[in-house]
Amino acid sequence: MNHLNEKKLITAAKQNDQKAFSILFDLYWDVVYSSQLQLTKDENTAEEIALLTFTKAFDRIVQYDSTYAFSTWLITIAKNLSIDRLRKQQRNVEEQKEIAELQEVISDLHPSPEERLIASQNLDHLLLCIQRLKEEYRQLLHLRFFEGYSYKALSEELQQPINTIKVKLMRAKKILSEQIHKS
Repeated sequence: MNHLNEKKLITAAKQNDQKAFSILFDLYWDVVYSSQLQLTKDENTAEEIALLTFTKAFDRIVQYDSTYAFSTWLITIAKNLSIDRLRKQQRNVEEQKEIAELQEVISDLHPSPEERLIASQNLDHLLLCIQRLKEEYRQLLHLRFFEGYSYKALSEELQQPINTIKVKLMRAKKILSEQIHKS
């Protein structure tokens, strides 16, 4: 991508153009994700930090200084988020493990109404693809598409900024689409 097109996308994103956000997300996802994967050595952590990076960047895009490369700005945000995350993890590692284990057990024991509905409609392929998603993505897709939650309602329900919700939904749909096309 040339510098002029990048500059136009950033300008459009500063004016809340969602398509520009989406294009920037797609253009820089691999760079941010790869940098975090190299740093954390964990795919889930790298993905989470990358998502948070884009959320924070899009929330604060008006603060971006074009004298620096956009990728450098994103990677700096990612590094700072990674450091913050590490500090937080060190405070309560055991508690986080227990919560994750309980969530996994609960989600395995109680299939959602959507899972039963999809299975009953012989959409086994789609169900299998959705089940492969992380719990957070399954929950977002469920609330948005099966229960009809708006972005604002999702933001309030999950206590996350709207842009975070949008980025996570975009990522969930992209991963689901890739899984459907692979199989």
